Amino acid sequence: MSNINDVARLAQVSKATVSRVLSGSRGVKEDSRQAVLRAAEILNYTPNAIAQSLSSQSTNCIGVICATEHIQQSTGYLQALEKQLKEHRKHLLLRFANDAESVLNAVDELSHGLCDALVVVGARFTLPALDGDVVLIDCLSASTANSVQCDRVFAVETAVHYLCSQQRRHIALVNFSGGDAALQTIDGYRQALHNYVVPFNRQLVIENEPSVRIALQKLVNSGVKFSALLVTNDSQAQEAITMLNQYQLFVPEKVLVFSLDGSTRLPGTNAIPAIEYSLENIARRAVALLLGERHGHESDLVRGSLLLA
Repeated sequence: MSNINDVARLAQVSKATVSRVLSGSRGVKEDSRQAVLRAAEILNYTPNAIAQSLSSQSTNCIGVICATEHIQQSTGYLQALEKQLKEHRKHLLLRFANDAESVLNAVDELSHGLCDALVVVGARFTLPALDGDVVLIDCLSASTANSVQCDRVFAVETAVHYLCSQQRRHIALVNFSGGDAALQTIDGYRQALHNYVVPFNRQLVIENEPSVRIALQKLVNSGVKFSALLVTNDSQAQEAITMLNQYQLFVPEKVLVFSLDGSTRLPGTNAIPAIEYSLENIARRAVALLLGERHGHESDLVRGSLLLA
């Protein structure tokens, strides 16, 4: 007799997706729903068998695959997600991953009866093909439409507006190493410079370089003048400040560093200007996607706010 594993395998989706389709839950992509229904019909997976399977397959656990590199950011996301899930009487089952293969391994493990749905958080690498119902949070390359992302265009436009107001018009950018986030960031950067009648200088942009140290070496060695530096997150900002001071490009006197995602205050220093995102807001939207409770008019682009030193 066929079981839920057979249906999931034939439909090429997770068991959680099969359960959600057959229980009538919302939030499942139409093509996935149709694939599950076709597989159930082909395998003669009867309603009685389905009901018995569903009664034992629900775990009230949400699998969270944490792919963020920085422990502080990871902790913030996990705390926000756990708080939101607890309000819905759901539990968080955690796995870590640092590349596409380990994401697939975690998905395979968590999909075998351990949890009802999956979330991938903060991947800074190209993700493998995932089921359409896997929710992505702040991943640079979104492989599904079921994602909550930061509004990168708005973030860069806000940053450039602030830097120009501080008379810093030679603005360098160390962009994301790739993915949708990199494309959105450079688009926002170009548009913001255009709005302030600042010429776009390709030498001021470092792309496809995951190491901020090497990116800064390229920038400094190019000899191009810059009075401000945009980096993608707080960790990069702190490393950039140390390096710039070593190059005698003292911060903030000669170069004003701006983080496009968060800022911390180190002992004896001021917090650097940054775009700050509400992790609670991001987690709330992600859980709404997981539970099929998102309203049609709601956007999954989260805008940050300007945080000044």
